[in-house]
Amino acid sequence: MIWRIHPSHLNRVNELVKTLCCCYDDGNCILLDDGETHKCVQIISCTGIYCNYFKRTILPADKELYKQIKKHNKLK
Repeated sequence: MIWRIHPSHLNRVNELVKTLCCCYDDGNCILLDDGETHKCVQIISCTGIYCNYFKRTILPADKELYKQIKKHNKLK
């Protein structure tokens, strides 16, 4: 399930990816690496959270943003 984000959340989401995600490597995602580099889907997304790893592991580190995004998506 894709969680939609409000445009005001975009900078904070991207900052979390760049500072906390151990799979982020200079714009690329190590998890998607199959011998060729692949862009981080979360960094190139402007409308939602597409990365399950980010959603489960990184986003909860920012409690306020996590709460706002869950509320925006009407999740408990």
